[in-house]
Formats: sequence, C-alpha cells, structure tokens
Amino acid sequence: MSSIDNAIASPATYGDEKRLHAILTDLRQNDPVHWTAPEGVRPYWAVTKHADILEVEKLNEIFHNEPRSTLMDIEAEKSLAAMWGGPDPKTGRVSPLRTLIDMDGADHRAYRGLTQPWFMPGNIKKLEARVHELSKRYVDKMMEIGPECDFTKAIAVYYPLHVIMSIMGVPETDEPRMLKLTQELFGGTDPDMQRPGSTETSNVILDFFSYFQGITAERRACPGEDLASVIANGKVNGCPLGDIETASYYIIVATAGHDTTASTIAGGLQALIQNPSEMKKLKENPALLNSAVEEMIRWTTPVQHFMRTAMQDYELRGRTIKKGDALSLLYISGNRDEDVFADPFAFKVDRDPNRQVAFGFGAHVCLGQHMARMEIKAFFAELLKRLDHIEQVGEAKRVQSVFVSGLKTLPVRYSIRAA
Repeated sequence: MSSIDNAIASPATYGDEKRLHAILTDLRQNDPVHWTAPEGVRPYWAVTKHADILEVEKLNEIFHNEPRSTLMDIEAEKSLAAMWGGPDPKTGRVSPLRTLIDMDGADHRAYRGLTQPWFMPGNIKKLEARVHELSKRYVDKMMEIGPECDFTKAIAVYYPLHVIMSIMGVPETDEPRMLKLTQELFGGTDPDMQRPGSTETSNVILDFFSYFQGITAERRACPGEDLASVIANGKVNGCPLGDIETASYYIIVATAGHDTTASTIAGGLQALIQNPSEMKKLKENPALLNSAVEEMIRWTTPVQHFMRTAMQDYELRGRTIKKGDALSLLYISGNRDEDVFADPFAFKVDRDPNRQVAFGFGAHVCLGQHMARMEIKAFFAELLKRLDHIEQVGEAKRVQSVFVSGLKTLPVRYSIRAA
C-alpha cells in the first residue's frame, strides 16, 4: 500500500483536478500499469496509457466487465450485496443492478441490440430539430436569469436531462426527481451530492427500482412510441426482460443519458472561458464546432474509468495480469497521454487528430455517443452566436467521485443577446 494507491482510489482526489492529473501523469511516465492496493479497497491494476486501454478494450473474451464494472470500496460492495443477498455465487457480482456495463459476450450483444437502433445516427437525426429547440429554450433561460448564474446548476444539468427524459417518455414533472436520484447515485461519495443522512447507494437504487417498476407497469398496459415502451416490452432470446434487467436498463439510460453530457457542457464552457483565444476562434468559425465538441469530451472525460476482470493470464506492457485480477481503465488519464495528444494539457477547439477515449472503445463503446455529440453541438451553436461576454466569477467545484465526475458548480457573469 502507498500514498499513491490511496490517492487514486479516493473520491477526494477526483474533486481536485490539478492533483489528479499530476498523479496520473507520473504514473503514465513511470508505472503505467500500476498494481494498486488502497486501504479499504480490493486491489487492482491501474491502466493509464491510451494504447493499453485500447488493447484491453479490444480483448472482450479475455477481459470481462463482470463481476466488477466500477471501482468501489469494500464497505460499499458489502452494502450493495446485502441489498439483494449477493454476491452472485457464480460470477461474484455484488451490485443489484445488471446493466449493459455489467454484461459480456452474447448476453451483452443481445441486450444492447434491444435499444441500439434508437441511438444510431439515422434515428438520432430525427430528433435534431427538437434538440435545437431545447438548446434555444435553455439559452433563453440563461438570458432571463442573468446576468449571473451557476451555469452547472441552472442550465447544464437540465438541458440534457430534458432531452433524454423526453425520449424515454418520463413526465416533465418527474424530471427533478430523476436529477436528484442521478446525482445521489453518481455523487454518493461527494459530501454535497450524497443523500442527506445516508451514504448508502443501495437506498438510491431502491428508489430508482420503485419508480421504474411503475413505468414498466404503465408501458406494458399501454405501450407508446417512447423508449420506455421498448424496454418494458422488450424480449431477449424470445423471453421478456427480468425485473432486475428491466429496471437496470432504465437506470443506465436515464442516468448516463444526461449526467455525462451535462458535465461535458459545463466543463466545455469553463474551458472556453479559460481559453479566450479558443473561444474567439470558435465564435469566428462555427465550422469548428465538431472538433470543438470532441475536444470538450476529451477535456472533461466525465466517465473517468471502467473496470475489467482478466479471464486468463495476460502480459500487458511487461506486467503479468493474473487470471482473476481486476483492472481500472483510466480514460481520464488516456485522454492526456503525451504519446497520443500533442500538448495534451492545452485546450484546442481545432485539435486534429483527436483520438479521445471518453466513450470507451469496441463492444462496450457508449451507446449514446451520437446523441451526446448532437446535444453538445446544438447547445454551443445557440449559445456562441448570442454570447457577447462571459467570465467565471467564483470557484468552480468538481464532484468527488472516482467513477463519474465533472463540475458541480460554475458561477458565471455574462451578456447574451435575444434570439
């Protein structure tokens, strides 16, 4: 055990971006596949190089998502297992959830195929007009509540939330509840985000389950054209989804479908504020929006890691990964890899090439990546054409979480023109 081991497994480190990147830079240079044995956490390999992350991502038969898809401490694992009588005796899975990120092989392909058509570019294109309409609504809102606001809390979290909930068919009146539950789930280790009086993620999951059981019953009785109806009435290998799989599917779509996009929008705006020459370049040449969006995604990397477990011994960069060993693929480190990105700690709206790995790679690449890109691009296209001035006027704080993180506050002062 070392101080580095404890640091890279500590939520507090991920709330301090400068410290986090200093640690990860040192690991990339000196111990890129680092055996990590933190206090109170089961040991694992920290994989910090872009090439190694891609190598592991490609080898789906050797490195499985199950049973340990994300990093959590031993007490949290025990709490989740106790919730449903786990861990699973066959797989060792402790979480009561069984989402796409917990599945492998044919099982994963079958469940992913249930909703994949919804998130492909051809279908997403149909939503473009609606997304642009919503981006205008939220830039208008920003103008109305100005000249100051906490951009994260007032704008960034609500815009993508409304998009994904509209697609799912969740009533707009329930969106605040979905936002609160998502923040408690992903921010359960952050003092400002966790449920008051409780640090147990299991309680939040139970509330999600309860809510989506009601949605399932409604959509099975009266199916609609929304994504919730697809999930509620979906079949895999000819059989209806089980209760756990149905609720888990809702949860991964409902949470990942907005929280990470919100983090990219907030972090992307902060990057533009901190780099006024890049802001000027983008405003003068909106054709750079596509590359700017990729750079915002690289820069923020909201999903900071996923875990894999080795199914057999494997050599990775001179290290022997033993069968049963866990690995943390640190995307947030891979996206600052000096061997892949020229001047990786510079924010460049015209960066090309940009082989960012924030969406993962291969079979488990993010299902909603095309939707996220469209939402981010639409928002900044609307904002930048109407923005006269913007500055940060207070401290921006990051969520203290090893899994999903981003800005939880971004106080700004600005001037925006009417459309």
